[in-house]
Amino acid sequence: MSLVVVSNRVARAKANEPMTGGLAAALLPVVENSGAIWVGSSGSVRDSMSKDPFAKIEALGSGALAMLDLPAAHYGGYYEGFANSALWPALHSRGDLIRASHDDYNSYREVNAFVARSLIRFCKPDTSFWIQDYHFLALGAELRQRDVHQPIGFFLHTPWPTRNIIDGVPHHRELIEAMLAYDLIGFQTDEDRDNFIDYLKVEMGLVVTAGTVTSSYGTSRLATFPIGIDVERFSAQAAKAAMHPDVSRLRRSLHGEKLAIGVDRLDYSKGLINRINAFDRMLSLQPSLSRAVSLLQIATPSRGMIEAYGNLQADVAKLVSDVNGRHGEVDWTPIRYLNKGFSQTVLAGLYRTALVGVVTPLQDGMNLVAKEYVAAQNPADPGVLVLSKFAGAANELDAALLVNPNDIDGMARKIATAFSMPAPERRMRWESMMTKLRAGTIEKWFTDFIEALEDAHAAREGKGSAGLIPDPEPKQLGTWPLRVVATTTSSRYH
Repeated sequence: MSLVVVSNRVARAKANEPMTGGLAAALLPVVENSGAIWVGSSGSVRDSMSKDPFAKIEALGSGALAMLDLPAAHYGGYYEGFANSALWPALHSRGDLIRASHDDYNSYREVNAFVARSLIRFCKPDTSFWIQDYHFLALGAELRQRDVHQPIGFFLHTPWPTRNIIDGVPHHRELIEAMLAYDLIGFQTDEDRDNFIDYLKVEMGLVVTAGTVTSSYGTSRLATFPIGIDVERFSAQAAKAAMHPDVSRLRRSLHGEKLAIGVDRLDYSKGLINRINAFDRMLSLQPSLSRAVSLLQIATPSRGMIEAYGNLQADVAKLVSDVNGRHGEVDWTPIRYLNKGFSQTVLAGLYRTALVGVVTPLQDGMNLVAKEYVAAQNPADPGVLVLSKFAGAANELDAALLVNPNDIDGMARKIATAFSMPAPERRMRWESMMTKLRAGTIEKWFTDFIEALEDAHAAREGKGSAGLIPDPEPKQLGTWPLRVVATTTSSRYH
């Protein structure tokens, strides 16, 4: 079996370069270790006269990167338009921010069709396609229209909202009908999957039985696959990064202060305004914490051409300035605010340095920063995770201090509690969370999805899972085993 993974962005394994986002960071070890071909945007655009849409194909571990120059005429409408001004706010339950024109939708569909045409060169009898995230909801349907009969799976990294929110997206029914071209549709949480099923039942009148729905495309399986991280690798990276110059300078600059850290893209879904207000409130409620604690907030700018993001960047910068002006001293700044990215190596060291990790999105599919913060901790003296109950990670990391990011006073109290938590309780909570992380690694996510995709495709083709005979030896894709198992739908996929 050969695997083609498709996402909007790709990443390279360069230790000293900033990562491009959570999805890219998550997929990197999958491609490196599995031998997959990873297809994504090159970051450049092309005119319609260009013959080869691929700017470059290069090795990545045992796999490869194939970078596409997307069409210039449609890129803006696809990316800044429909994907990030209509789908992204809807998927994060911000119906008030949905902005999209019919031209944007047409551009979104044109780019999905363009990528489908480009993928045909990789289509072999044993190829499976694994499509990632909201940029390509319609890509499976475009591939089916081009007579691709191989397994095609889709995984959504964001939440899936309630029916009344998704109804606000222009052409929502066409898109969701197109999604049913996938053999398998994967979600981060059971709630996301159930919201999708509710739409299929109420809006489309479809019957969903045991996580399977039948449409004009055939059967599609709907299942849950919580994404993980490479726990042991990240833990080792964090221990080694303690001596990195950036990390060493941070430690020296603290002068005994206890540090909290937040690491996010500059996005309205991340709850940055509420988080900073909570830190402000904590300092007002507990003046004894003045000069004793500080917050390092790393907020990498993104999508600056979209009005909501430009406004957010200005609002966060002003709020940080106000809080520092109100509480700061000539030799102490309560909030250190940075608008730039860092490599995974440096971030691992920064996480390990911070006594408190603050991950408080208003809505998030999973949030791998939460998992990385836990994995980065010193087992002898671990920090405390303060985590939004609206992040998918809260389903697993229930030993964190869970907060409602809309409750500013409640967040302020929980952050103060984290700073003062005694070491025995910190270790107990950390050990519980590490057990969960080790049980749900990125390798397990990968293997579970591929197994389920093979099974779902066999069911769609009428072979049925009972007709599959397991190989005496696991199938190999690079260095990670791929196994086709003869089972009915398992509860682990729900």
